[in-house]
Amino acid sequence: MARKRGRGMAACWYGIARTATVDRAAAWAEIDDGGSAKIVTGVTEIGEGILTVLAQIAAHEMGVKPEHVVIGDNDTARSPEAAHAGATRQTYMIGNAVALASREARKRLVDVMAGLWDVAADTIRCGNGEIWAENTNHRITMGEAVHAAKSRGVVPVGSASFGTDTTAIADGKGGDGSGRPWQAYVYGCQVAEVEVDTVTGEVQVLGIWAAHDVGRAVNPQGVEGQIEGAVVQALGQGLMEDYQLKDGHTTTHGFAKYILPTSLDVPKVNSIIVEDPDPIGPLGVKGIGEPAMVPTIPAVMNAIYDAVGVRILDLPATPEKVLMAIREKERGNRIAAQAAE
Repeated sequence: MARKRGRGMAACWYGIARTATVDRAAAWAEIDDGGSAKIVTGVTEIGEGILTVLAQIAAHEMGVKPEHVVIGDNDTARSPEAAHAGATRQTYMIGNAVALASREARKRLVDVMAGLWDVAADTIRCGNGEIWAENTNHRITMGEAVHAAKSRGVVPVGSASFGTDTTAIADGKGGDGSGRPWQAYVYGCQVAEVEVDTVTGEVQVLGIWAAHDVGRAVNPQGVEGQIEGAVVQALGQGLMEDYQLKDGHTTTHGFAKYILPTSLDVPKVNSIIVEDPDPIGPLGVKGIGEPAMVPTIPAVMNAIYDAVGVRILDLPATPEKVLMAIREKERGNRIAAQAAE
């Protein structure tokens, strides 16, 4: 049995938020009694960790502890618009909306305390559940500050909407075809190392090195999790998941034939987070949900070519296809050698 190793690389770019149309998200924020915080938005949590990210953003912007942030009911009949969970838009669109709303709520509270303490508002800081004025002895809890504000008829609330500014692609009637269908872009590059069994055609991915621009990483561990999850999905699509159709009907009736990656198929994923802040949004964040999956398959296919010299152009690269390509290459080499004689 002969095994050959190879490495391949692929790069990508990806547009964040909806394509060539207005995207918008809104949020309400309040610093509540006791110094807790409340965020209301129509966000949908489907396992991507957006609620954790929003809690972190709100805590940072309002100066409360993350565990004291409550994400309210996301019923669209009672909450501001947030749109769908897709297009790698949640952190970018809703995160920025929550940040802006939180800043407005904090400003209301700070303005009250500035008047109460007779200090300039820009000298007041909030953090870890406390509010204080620099170079003074004024320091109280956020709960005490909220009580002081409400005693003076001020509720520290804020609201905001964050939207994209895109331009349509020129229609070709005298235009040059230019346009900006997305407001923010991310970039990434991945290297794959594989081992190909030349007897069976089996491809084993040994490692993935994934470097991705995320703008600003709100939750680095969450970013790594999304990169790792995207890589596993891509390996399934690229090497295993063979969905068959005949006359518009599936002939793949169960998972016995539709092979999915298991824990034994997951390679070592080395995530490299690149932070190139978005210049437009207040947080500098972008997104990583979908773009992390884009370069994995071409990197693996390039690695297969580096290992055994064959190009797999029809996914998935099953052992049967890889072995057939290797045999075709060997046959071609023999014919060429005979012709040379």
